[in-house]
Amino acid sequence: MQNTTWPERFVDLKRQIVEATPDYEKRLTESWKDLLGELDKRTADIAQAGPDYIPQVRYEDLDKLSAEEVDIIRRKGTVVIKDVVDDSEARAWKTALDDFVKANPHVQGFPEQDKQFFMLYWTRPQVQARAHPNVLKASAWLNKQYHVKSGKPLEGVDLNVPLVYADRFRIRHPGPGWNNFPPHVDGGAIERWEDESFRKCFADILSGNWRAHDPYELEGRLDARSSLYGRPGQATIFRSYQGWLAMSEAAPTQGTLRVFPDLVLSNAYTILRPFFRPTVSPDSEDILKPENWVFDISTPDFPGILIHPTGYSGPRPTPEVHPHLRLEKTMTSVPKVNPGDMVFWHCDVVHSVEEEHTGQEDSAVMYIGAVPQTPMNTEYVKKQAETFLAGINPPDFVKDKPDTTYVGLGADTDVKEPIARVAMGLPIQVA
Repeated sequence: MQNTTWPERFVDLKRQIVEATPDYEKRLTESWKDLLGELDKRTADIAQAGPDYIPQVRYEDLDKLSAEEVDIIRRKGTVVIKDVVDDSEARAWKTALDDFVKANPHVQGFPEQDKQFFMLYWTRPQVQARAHPNVLKASAWLNKQYHVKSGKPLEGVDLNVPLVYADRFRIRHPGPGWNNFPPHVDGGAIERWEDESFRKCFADILSGNWRAHDPYELEGRLDARSSLYGRPGQATIFRSYQGWLAMSEAAPTQGTLRVFPDLVLSNAYTILRPFFRPTVSPDSEDILKPENWVFDISTPDFPGILIHPTGYSGPRPTPEVHPHLRLEKTMTSVPKVNPGDMVFWHCDVVHSVEEEHTGQEDSAVMYIGAVPQTPMNTEYVKKQAETFLAGINPPDFVKDKPDTTYVGLGADTDVKEPIARVAMGLPIQVA
């Protein structure tokens, strides 16, 4: 899979990270063994439960949830929010997107011979969906799951103000062969260890206290650089949750989203894994036993991170390299959704897309994540607004071919509500 060797400087990085903790080998080894024991129990529960393990709530009940219900959502890191948008409106967006693709046969997408994932960002349905008040209010609710432990006010941060990150959509046809999205984590690859601010998000894990890890601590996220190498398609913005809005029905086995539904455990395991190696073969029946793993920072590799000529991608856990996640049994399909439902998963959640779609109809979703107002995000949205008004691809994505034009793009006039105009970085219209 990897065709490039790891630079030796990453040995120094590993050493630098662990040396911040006194008696680091002993503390991290004890923490690792504790983590493996917890994973053994929790993965068995997840594998047995199936899609029912994923929380589901109605949009209108978001503000009525008990503290216990919210804690379950936070721990599992994924939630289905039902009835965010009316079914008919969501279905109409799908029809309009089909029409847009027919009217613009030159659109970029894949697979090349039968396009189903589209490199389009500013079609009118996408603009309208992102501007929908319910979509933005759901995003704000998710943003508010984050907090600042110190309690100090952070300049330029308002979790009540949702912003928009323009992303793509897919209209997937029934059938097999969808292998572009194996288990992975977005929003930063080697940056999780290499960038000092990003690394603070995992400080408890890296100091041997994974049980104290809080994936919703906001402060470290604000300055975290998730794209040190400038790879196209690597988000430079902070999304509290990734998400999509369903424009069709989609059920397990019908090409839907799959997640590892325990955020603290997957973060702890993914972050600690580069500091340990197995003493038995990866295909040994004893690979899961804690005594067959040892602390080792002598090599530069970070398992699950892939090297590219232009940087790094991942984390991409696999059964061979991350066996304790038991991905073959724990990657859990989200429950059935209907048009107008939304699915959100925390920015650190391991997720994938089912390889086979056994249904009879298209499985169609628009990718719409939750984005809070922070200084870095506000700056990005300003630049993004310029690309929207110009009808060109957003800053994080590969530019279209020169002089590419489309019929039927969204316009400034499609964004009417003040909450939506703020979210899009557009001036508020005064009557």
